[in-house]
Amino acid sequence: MNRIYLCLAHMSGAEQKYIQKAFEDNWVAPLGPNVDGFEEDLKNFLGGGREVLAVSSGTAAVHLGLIGCGVGPGDEVIAQSFTFCASVNPIVYQGASPVLVDSDPDTWNMDPVLLEEAIRDRIAKTGKAPKAIVPVSLYGMPYHIDRILEVAGKYGIPVVEDSAEALGSEFAGRKLGTFGRFGVLSFNGNKMITTSGGGALICPDADTKERMLHFATQARERYPFYQHIDLGYNYRMSNVSAGIGRGQMNVLEDHIAHHRRIAALYAECFKDIPGITVHLNPSADIDSNYWLSVITIDPGVQVKGQECLPPFEGAPGGTPNANVEALRLALDTAGIESRPLWKPMHLQPYYADAPYYGGVNPVSEELFRTGLCLPSGPLVGDAEVEYIIGIIRDNLR
Repeated sequence: MNRIYLCLAHMSGAEQKYIQKAFEDNWVAPLGPNVDGFEEDLKNFLGGGREVLAVSSGTAAVHLGLIGCGVGPGDEVIAQSFTFCASVNPIVYQGASPVLVDSDPDTWNMDPVLLEEAIRDRIAKTGKAPKAIVPVSLYGMPYHIDRILEVAGKYGIPVVEDSAEALGSEFAGRKLGTFGRFGVLSFNGNKMITTSGGGALICPDADTKERMLHFATQARERYPFYQHIDLGYNYRMSNVSAGIGRGQMNVLEDHIAHHRRIAALYAECFKDIPGITVHLNPSADIDSNYWLSVITIDPGVQVKGQECLPPFEGAPGGTPNANVEALRLALDTAGIESRPLWKPMHLQPYYADAPYYGGVNPVSEELFRTGLCLPSGPLVGDAEVEYIIGIIRDNLR
């Protein structure tokens, strides 16, 4: 069997048509009909009357969202600790400071109780409320959106939804990225659809989109010469990349259905294996796209070879359990890519001094120690899942 990857890009066949058109028209710059068309396709898919701005990456979209919320030097922004660094780094780009909040055990995303605790404490200590909140839908799993928005509204704090991994996920029948003041999508090569690299900022209305477009195109003023009042960025998506995105929209619904089916297949296969749990929708309101299928491995589970593992070097803040690393290496030897869960930001050396609200037993730390991502992309089928399960069974004592 060929090597099995976590989530490889899968083309629809229509991408070449849009790319070829861009080359024929010599329209390869960061604007053009593919960009307009891709934004319209995404707008129609998301619904809710939101506007979409196609940009160069999901990180760029987070950054623009913070700019749109007025985040600047001296401000604080509450962010989810259990995430990839791209959710948090743009806070620092703006000269602001992140305040990290731990996860709830159901969704693995921002805990609403800890969120309010953090807001109250920051107001008491600094005299002002945080400027924005950045919850994340990790691995495609929606967070407790209703409760997060209730807390945010109570204190008048805008929300920037990091839905980079959650294109197509829903909460109460509504697409993620459409709940906060801004939403964020990613089209990196391993996401639900790809533009080879790219992202999108979901805006509440056309006027806001126009304002964010200003910042995404070097903040050039509307004169025949170059004049700049604001600090701008080169964040626009190219017409070629958007052409790939237009072709990918043809397979988006199929990809979402596939990821959900693979997650259900893992759940069925693992139900009789003690100590291994698949992360599934915790309530009827939550409908994940299952971008990646994720398992946790009970610390009591014994994986062959864990006693022979060398210690990690140069990794302050902790590492996954030995049985997680032993299983990852066993899968790798069998030609299967797997990956530990995100290492929380409060355990990252760069953010070691950031205020952190995590309760007595931080959920994210336990998940980092015991979790593993398994292949779930469009090229992973029944035979691949059966093979993966077989390798895992063979390596459990």
